[in-house]
Amino acid sequence: MTQYTQSLKALMLAAALSLPAMAFAAEPVMMKDGVMADHKGMTLYTFDKDTGGKSVCTGQCAENWPPFKAEAGAKAEGDWTIVTRDDGTMQWAYKGKPLYYFMKDTKPGQKEGDKMKDVWHVITNSGPKM
Repeated sequence: MTQYTQSLKALMLAAALSLPAMAFAAEPVMMKDGVMADHKGMTLYTFDKDTGGKSVCTGQCAENWPPFKAEAGAKAEGDWTIVTRDDGTMQWAYKGKPLYYFMKDTKPGQKEGDKMKDVWHVITNSGPKM
């Protein structure tokens, strides 16, 4: 093998190995124990009153249910979109549903807000409640 061929093979191998990491970085969440959570393991929720890809949870609602904010430079891709909140901040949405935390979830894996007032729901492996 020539030096060129060896270098090309090494480069291709490095590129192939980095693809899964790049795909993972594109998704802001993970599934943990069958429930959607951020990368710290904190459960995420949807709100039935949000429609048309818009968050209506503001004021006291947003204090109890903090939005899952998208960082500057975050890119929407596939089922992942970014919505602009009334205050101008950006929030992640999954399949058109803005995502939130619940203030009473203080440890990873907790899901105290699931089915709260029958309008707040965790997202499971089967997707968000529509």
